[in-house]
Amino acid sequence: VQLQASGGGLVQAGGSLRLSCATSRPTVSRPIMGWFRQAPGKEREFVAAIHWWTDTTYYKESVKGRFGISRDNAKNRVYLQLNSLEAEDTAVYYCVRSRWSILGRMDSTDVQYWGQGTLVTVSS
Repeated sequence: VQLQASGGGLVQAGGSLRLSCATSRPTVSRPIMGWFRQAPGKEREFVAAIHWWTDTTYYKESVKGRFGISRDNAKNRVYLQLNSLEAEDTAVYYCVRSRWSILGRMDSTDVQYWGQGTLVTVSS
């Protein structure tokens, strides 16, 4: 399964970025795509997830209203729009595919495939 993330970079607090993940098309039995992040010195944490076929979404509470996950079925891509960025959002962001078919909060054990990560640095 291909998971190729891109779009990270350096941005000032309050700014925006859009992360992109090229993926092989999810199946009916493995429809959940998502994003995790890992800040320096911290564990990886769930950020957002999307059901590929219903387009429903689920977010970590602290990013609701600031981040938006979406997918492009024609291009086989998942996006994470990052708005109103804060210094605390600095992290490596990973595109993932869940091993399950139910949308909801994920932890690392729910992830079947990890992408290579893209670094987002927010300067204050």
